[in-house]
Amino acid sequence: MTTAITGAPVRTSSVGTAHTRIEGRDKVTGAARYAGEVPFADLAYGWLVLSTVARGRIRTLDSEAVLAMPGVLAVLDHRNAPRVETDYTGLMGMRPDPTIAVFQHDRVPHLGWPVALVVAETSEQAREAAEALVVHYEQEPHDVEFDGEHPDAYPVDGHMPAVTEKGDLDAALASSAVVVDAEYTTPEEHHNPMEPHAATARWEGGRLELIDSNQGATWVVGELANLFSLDPAAVRVRSEHVGGGFGSKGVRAHQVAAVMAATLLQRPVRVVLTRRQMFSLAGYRSPTTQRVRLGADADGRLRALEHRSLSLTSTVYEFIEPSAGVARVMYDAGAHHTANRVVRLDVPTPTFMRAPGEAPGSFALEVALDELAEKCGLDPIELRLRNEPDKGPVSGLPFAGRNLAACFREGARRFGWADRDPRPGVRRDGRWLLGTGTAAASFPSGAVPSTATATAHPDGTFTVRISAADIGTGARTALTLVAADALQVPPERVHVRIGDSDFGPAMIAGGSMGTRSWSWAVRAAAGELLERLALGAGIPLEGITVRSDTAAAIGALTPAERHSFGAQFAEVAVDVTTGEVRVRRMLGIFAAGRIVNPLTARGQFLGGMIWGISMALHEEAVRDRASGGHVGADLAGYHVATHADVPGIEADWIEDTDPSDPVGIKGIGEIGIVGAAAALANAVWHATGVRHRSLPIRPDRVLSAAAGAPDA
Repeated sequence: MTTAITGAPVRTSSVGTAHTRIEGRDKVTGAARYAGEVPFADLAYGWLVLSTVARGRIRTLDSEAVLAMPGVLAVLDHRNAPRVETDYTGLMGMRPDPTIAVFQHDRVPHLGWPVALVVAETSEQAREAAEALVVHYEQEPHDVEFDGEHPDAYPVDGHMPAVTEKGDLDAALASSAVVVDAEYTTPEEHHNPMEPHAATARWEGGRLELIDSNQGATWVVGELANLFSLDPAAVRVRSEHVGGGFGSKGVRAHQVAAVMAATLLQRPVRVVLTRRQMFSLAGYRSPTTQRVRLGADADGRLRALEHRSLSLTSTVYEFIEPSAGVARVMYDAGAHHTANRVVRLDVPTPTFMRAPGEAPGSFALEVALDELAEKCGLDPIELRLRNEPDKGPVSGLPFAGRNLAACFREGARRFGWADRDPRPGVRRDGRWLLGTGTAAASFPSGAVPSTATATAHPDGTFTVRISAADIGTGARTALTLVAADALQVPPERVHVRIGDSDFGPAMIAGGSMGTRSWSWAVRAAAGELLERLALGAGIPLEGITVRSDTAAAIGALTPAERHSFGAQFAEVAVDVTTGEVRVRRMLGIFAAGRIVNPLTARGQFLGGMIWGISMALHEEAVRDRASGGHVGADLAGYHVATHADVPGIEADWIEDTDPSDPVGIKGIGEIGIVGAAAALANAVWHATGVRHRSLPIRPDRVLSAAAGAPDA
C-alpha cells in the first residue's frame, strides 16, 4: 500500500507508540509563549481590587486619588463599567456564573469579590494604585461555616440528577447481616495550576480578540459574545499554550474585566491574577460531608447502598460537587439510593476540579467498601469482585466494556497482594507501622461534537486545525499521531494547529472528553481528505481542505455506560510517635481504551495518582469564620505534595476495547486521582488499625488516633 501523494510506503503505527511532546523544546527553552507573555504594542495593565469583607455593600470608592497616581489610566467599578447580559444559557446548558459579570452592582457576596479594576501603563503602577484604592463597605453578618447538618441544605441537579432511588432502603438495611453506616468528609481544595490565569483583550478592526489561558476557546467565545451582546463571529479567542487548568480555566472575572477595560481605553489591556487572587477567583473543590450506608449478606453481597453527599455553593450561583454519582456506576444493590445536596454560604463559587464528584466520592465509597470487607472477613478485592454489576446500577444500560476485574487481577499480581497479611497493625519496619490498601476507580468516557479541518499541501505535508486546548496533557502531540495514522503518513509530515476559536467549534479540555472528541473530528476530516486525494489528479497550489463535523456520528452512538476503570494499590508507613505518614509505593492499573501516546498517557496517570497523595495527606484550605477568608491563601499555607512526598509510583494499563466505538479512545486525564486517596486511607487503616474518615490524614489526627481516640 502507498500514500496518496508520493507513492512512498505507508506508515500507520504512530498511535500507540511513545512520542515526546512536539512543543516540548519550545516550552523548556522559553520559546513557547503563554497568555501573559505575548507582546503587544501600547499594552496597558489591569489589576483587580478584591473586597475585604465577606458580605455587604460598597458605600464609596475613593478613586480620585488613585487616578492622580503616576501612569494610572482608569478605575473601573460598578459606577462606570459597561453593562453585561447574564440571562442566557451557556456551555452544556449551564446558566452563567454571576461572578463573571463584574462591576454590575454594589453588592459584595463574599470575601475576594472583584470591586474594581485599576488600569495603568505598567503592571507595577497598576498594582501600586490598586493597593492604594480605599473602599468603604457597609458590612453585614456572614456565614461561611460548612456543616454536614446544615438545616438549609437542598438537592440540586448538576450534570446528573440530584437524587436517584430504587428499592426499600430501610427494609434492605434491616434485613442485612452486615451493615456499615459512616460519615466521611473532605476539605476545600484548590487547583493551583503552575501558570496563573491571564488574559489580554484588544479590539482589532471592529473585532474583539482575547489572548487567554483557557481550557476551550469555543467556550470563552460563547460566554463573551453572550455577556457583551456580540455576534460570536466578532470574537476571536487564542490560547496556544496553557500551563495547567484542571477545571479552573473557563471564563473568569479577569477576562471580562480585561474586555471592559480594552473597550473603554481602545487599547490592549492585560490582566493577570496573583496566586492569592486565584484562591478567590479561580474556583475550587467544595468541601463535602458524605454519609454511606451499606447493607450486605454474610458473604458480602450488597443488599442496600446509600450514598448521600453535601457540598457548598455560593449565594449567587448553584454549583454542586456530585460526589454521590460515583455509586451510580460502581456497585448495585436491590435498594440503591443516592443524593447530592448543597448549602448556600457567603463564599466564592466552587467549580469543576479534576474528577469533580468522583475524587471525593470515591474516597467515601471505597473506604466504606473496605470497612464492609473487614466486617465480612473478606479480602477487599474479593468483596469488590463479588459486587460487580452486569449493567448500570441506576441507568440499567449495558456497559460498553467494564474491565475493572481485570485491572484488579493484574494489579494484585504486580503489587504482591497475595502475600498480604490481612490483620491490621502487625507489620513493622523499625518505628514504622506498614500497611497496604486498594480501591477501585472509574470515570465517564464521553464525546462532544467537534469540528476540524485537514489541508493537503503540494509539498506532501498536511495541516490540521482544531480549536483544542493543550493544558499540559500532550493533546497537540496526540492529535498529530491520530492525524498521521488517518492520513497514512509519518507524524513529521503533519502540523497540528490548536487553541484558536477561528478554527471552528470544538469540545473543551474537560471531563476527560477532549482528546476523544477532538480525535474523532480529526480522523473524520483526515479520512475524507485521504479519499479525495485518492480520487483527485493532483493538489492545487493553495492545497485542498476538508472540514468535519462529528455531531451526527456522536448522536448515532448506541446508548451505553461508557467509562474508564482502574484499580489503585498503595503501601504506607506510619510513625505513630510523630503522626507522620509516608507513602512507600503506589500502583495504578487502568482500563482506559486505546492509548494514543504511552509516554504522555503514563504522565497523566501518574500526575493524577500524585494528586491523590496530596489529597489524602496534605491539601486542605481552611476558612476563618471571622473574616470569611482563607487562612494562608498561598502555596506556603496551602500544602501540596512535593518531591519528598512522592515515592516510586507505577501506572500501566490493560487491553480495553469497545467494538461499538469507532474511536476507541477514553479519557485518562482524571481517572488517575479517582480511588487514590481511598487506597491510601485504607492502607493507613491496615498499618494502624484505625479508620480515618476525614481528609487529609494529618499528623495530629494520627496522633489522636494513637492516643486512643475513636476512629478519626
